[in-house]
Amino acid sequence: MSSNWKSIALTVVMAALASAGGAWLGAGWMMQRHETPGLHEIVHQKLDLTAEQDVRLDEIEARFAVRREALEADVRAANRELAQAIAASQGDSPEVRAAVDHFHDAMGALQKATIAHVFEMRAVLTPEQARIFDREIAGALTQEPR
Repeated sequence: MSSNWKSIALTVVMAALASAGGAWLGAGWMMQRHETPGLHEIVHQKLDLTAEQDVRLDEIEARFAVRREALEADVRAANRELAQAIAASQGDSPEVRAAVDHFHDAMGALQKATIAHVFEMRAVLTPEQARIFDREIAGALTQEPR
C-alpha cells in the first residue's frame, strides 16, 4: 500500500474515532442534563403546591421515571453498538453510520419524552405556578455549563 493510501486510511480511522469520542462525550453530558437540572426542586420547593397537586405530580414523576429508564437504556445500547461498530470497522462504514443514527434517534426520543414530561407536569399547575415554572425552566435551559 502506498504511503498516500496509508495516510488516507489513517485519517479516516482517526476521524471515525474522534467522531465516536465526541458522540460518547456528548451522550454523557446529555444524560446528566436530560431532565432540566433541578426540575424536581423547581416543582416541589419553588412552587406552593396543594396536597392534590403534590400527589398528581408524584404520580407523573413516577410514571416518567420508568419511561426515562427505558429510554436511557436505549441510549446506552446505542453507545455500545457504536463502540462495537468502530472497533470492527476500518473507517466510516455503513455499520458506524447506522450506529450513529441509532444513537441520535435514542437521544432524540429521550429529549422528546422529557419535554412531554415537563408539559404534563405544567398542566397540573395554576397559571401563577406555571409562570414561575416556565421562568425557572427557561433559566435552567439557558444557563451556562459549570
